[in-house]
Amino acid sequence: MTAGDRGPRRREAAMMEAAGDLSVVVLGSGTCVPSLRRSACAVYMATGGARLLFDMGPGTMRRLLEAGTEISDITHIFLSHFHPDHTGELVPFLFGNKYPDLRRRSPLTLAGGRGLADFFAGLTRVYGKWIELPPDLFRILEFDTSGPDGCRFEGFRVDTAPTVHNPESVAFRVTGSNGRSAVYSGDTDFSEALIRLARNADLLICEAALPDPMKVEKHLTPSLAGEIARRAAVKRLMLTHFYPPCDTADIRGQCRKAYDGPILIAEDLMAVAW
Repeated sequence: MTAGDRGPRRREAAMMEAAGDLSVVVLGSGTCVPSLRRSACAVYMATGGARLLFDMGPGTMRRLLEAGTEISDITHIFLSHFHPDHTGELVPFLFGNKYPDLRRRSPLTLAGGRGLADFFAGLTRVYGKWIELPPDLFRILEFDTSGPDGCRFEGFRVDTAPTVHNPESVAFRVTGSNGRSAVYSGDTDFSEALIRLARNADLLICEAALPDPMKVEKHLTPSLAGEIARRAAVKRLMLTHFYPPCDTADIRGQCRKAYDGPILIAEDLMAVAW
């Protein structure tokens, strides 16, 4: 995609972001399984002047361009956990920020659960200077994984809760300046902490990795995601992180067993703003 091709997409993204205090674009609705339809896990949010990435599996940067946003526009990256389908594009992303035309001039915050600093140190031992940004343009922020945590940034707030997946796993709740909120679950099994975090949220973006009959440990199904949404009384539920069997199953119908509110079935580049 050339810079000229991106012009209409950038205008479309700008109009969407102007439409509300908080906007969401699904960059990856899939998993580690290669797919032309679904890139691996990634969600883009814009609120005020901040541009946020939640996870960044393989394919994220291409989808970001298709959504009308350059990597140098991103101000914050939030990693739910360290599995490759959620972090695989971190190294290329940081490397890309060194390209002269994309050279980062505004600070970037990399945030996640306890262990993030060690995870990043491991990457730098492999890639060294090729992923290192100047100290005044890069910081790492770790959230507690033993209970609720949070941080206020300029123009928005992020609250977190540990989830049932990996030791470092956390879910995120973003609240914009007008109080609108979106929750990103990351990978998790059924979680009371996620229910508390998502209480009354405007949108819950929740994994539903496999259809109900194929439930596996440390992942949700559509009906379990619906149960979390029902108990949290969220206003809208978006299901995402689909393995291939989900594409031929009645995901919406399974979710309807537990949740009677609006349901979105995530597709790459699906956009929501309010």
